[in-house]
Amino acid sequence: MSILILQLPARSRLSIDASGVETGATVSSGSKEYAYVLSADGETVARHGRCGLAMMPRADTVVAVMAPTDVSWHRVTLPKAPAARLRAALAGMLEESLLNDTDDMHLAVAPQAKVGQPAWVAACDLTWLNSQLMLLEKAKLRVDRVTPAVWPDEPATGYFHEVREAGISEQDRGLDIVLTWSTLDGVASWPLSGGLARALMPELLPPQSRFFATPQVASPAERWLGQAVTVQTQAEHLLQANRSLWNLLQFDLTPHSKGFNAVSDQWRQFLSPQWRAARFGLAALVVAQLLGLNLWAWQQGRVLKQKKAEMVNLLKQAHPQVRVVLDAPVQMRNETDALRAAAGQPGDNDLEGLMGLVASAWPADLPSAFLQYDGTSLTVAQPAGWGAGEIEQFRSKLSATGAQVEVSDGRLTVRRGPRT
Repeated sequence: MSILILQLPARSRLSIDASGVETGATVSSGSKEYAYVLSADGETVARHGRCGLAMMPRADTVVAVMAPTDVSWHRVTLPKAPAARLRAALAGMLEESLLNDTDDMHLAVAPQAKVGQPAWVAACDLTWLNSQLMLLEKAKLRVDRVTPAVWPDEPATGYFHEVREAGISEQDRGLDIVLTWSTLDGVASWPLSGGLARALMPELLPPQSRFFATPQVASPAERWLGQAVTVQTQAEHLLQANRSLWNLLQFDLTPHSKGFNAVSDQWRQFLSPQWRAARFGLAALVVAQLLGLNLWAWQQGRVLKQKKAEMVNLLKQAHPQVRVVLDAPVQMRNETDALRAAAGQPGDNDLEGLMGLVASAWPADLPSAFLQYDGTSLTVAQPAGWGAGEIEQFRSKLSATGAQVEVSDGRLTVRRGPRT
């Protein structure tokens, strides 16, 4: 199942120009380019680059990654509240911690968070995230998941990267290096220019600390840090973000699928890596069923051939004069009837046999006024005064011997059914 992972550009922020006037980059959806990675399994890179939304490759699943500077992190004790009111409860708890109004912020709870225990809550600008999702939707890129680029985790990780703000070209942007520091205690991003990052970085780094940097900023990052860093390309970083369990599409931004989209989402979920074991189990069950059915059919065919061979041998032993066997049961019956006729013995459908059969169920004090034999059936007149009860009794007595009784125009026609 193909996965398209794209990097959302960092949200533009107000700045002060040389004349003291506030300026801000404007978002131009037509010229904006997004970094992306196309992967067949979420582990390896099949294709990567930067392009506009209209030129993005198509995939079964679309994952958007937010820039580290666009998500703030807050640790709270998860309240016990219904799902419909959980967002409001979190907003009340974070009202003093957020710089913006809680109604303007989008909140998301950490995966596998438990009620009554500390949990991380991610917060970002709701209007900006909605606008990004609408741009992707307009380009027919339906986002299935939004993940942060960096989240609270261990071991402690430093990520040196440049800031790519929406609407700012590579020539105008310059090289603004940012260090994003992630530990179990939270995530923070500081610019390398100035002394803020140097002041806030711990003097003694936690054990097993690791540092990554994009290729463009690797050299200045090593000079600032005083030690080597691991170069991590944009594609590798996006794949790493995709492996996160976080999904920021919660509460009001939870995708709601209808009609064909719902079926498509279920199918894509079934093809996801989480369902790989179920797919293997289902495939094994189908293969076992097919093998079992084929084995059973082969066994039944073998038994059938064996029975047919036994019937042919029996026919040849009983009637050696038969040279060619086309239908062993029919030929056996014909040859047996021929021997019976040659011996002068009446058959089941002969006149004598049918008269004896009718006499066994016929009342002794009611003679028949009509008798007709056509070679296979015997027809007698229905006795006067017989009703449906007497006819049914007569039919039931003969049915026990395998005979059939038909009633028509006051006559009873008796014939023996074919032998099986």
